Amino acid sequence: MRAPSLVAIVGALAVTIAVPTAAGQAGKWTPPRTPDGKPDLQGTFTFATITPLQRPEALADKEILTPEEAAAFETSENIRLNRDLYDPEKGQPSAGYPPRSQGGVLSYNDFWYERGDKLTRDRRSSLIIDPPDGRIPFTAESRARAGERAARNNAGIFDDPEALSLVDRCILGFNAGPPMISGTYNNNLQIVQAPGYVVIFNEMVHNARIIPTDGRPHGSVPRWTGDSIGRWEGDSLVIETLNFKRETSLQGSTAQTKVVERLTRVDPDTIEYRFTVSDPTAYTRPWTAVMPLRAMNDLLFEYACHEANYGMEGILRGARFRDKQAAKP
Repeated sequence: MRAPSLVAIVGALAVTIAVPTAAGQAGKWTPPRTPDGKPDLQGTFTFATITPLQRPEALADKEILTPEEAAAFETSENIRLNRDLYDPEKGQPSAGYPPRSQGGVLSYNDFWYERGDKLTRDRRSSLIIDPPDGRIPFTAESRARAGERAARNNAGIFDDPEALSLVDRCILGFNAGPPMISGTYNNNLQIVQAPGYVVIFNEMVHNARIIPTDGRPHGSVPRWTGDSIGRWEGDSLVIETLNFKRETSLQGSTAQTKVVERLTRVDPDTIEYRFTVSDPTAYTRPWTAVMPLRAMNDLLFEYACHEANYGMEGILRGARFRDKQAAKP
């Protein structure tokens, strides 16, 4: 079943899609404009890439890979192994998911994964460009909270569905954002514009962000995906999101997270997507990542997560079984 029409989402607002055209001057490309004069970002895009968000420790001093190193990375086991196998901090097989040779059990087999097979065109070793080490600057308190969550998960302590992550509960997608980050599947989106609005429709969890660009202030009601307000700066759309209900899908984030996204069309087939994250309760400083949104001709499809969420049922049932076992003499 295909995703619902975005024309229906924006209601009666008229939507006109302009086709990107090259400028008359050689060597210079001018972004197209919508009928109301705004930069035209519309289209269907993918942000699948095997470039990791954080720079692996093995590449600590390697910000840019050589063409040979990039080619080797793209043809190595990196693009065949499920990302579930790797610890997000160290990049090596974690205790919970041993290598397949040791009988590791994964959430899905490779058929379901579409994480791409290419690095970004600039051959960076991480999507994070600031701090220079390409790593998320977690606070000590944030690392402690992550350790506590991991300990609870490993112990199977799930007393309340709301104690589970928003991803497990099918409320947020792990890559839909904000901010959007390339993940293991559903790295696709559609952008639609109308006067005073931009809609970013993510295939993951069929999430549609309707973003006003008419100068209104932020609302005060917390939301699962935060309150997004946009503005135009030259040829770029700048989106500021805050007032999250609780954590985002981002590692270590909390309700205090603030995300500033910048979308700039750099050629007919590419939008540069740049975002900066700040949260004094989670990170020692703001940090920034960049990745391309590449135009595609494929359709978006429905992502049904809540329907028959057997994972949630199994997690809670398993925890109750463990409670009964522990209560036996």
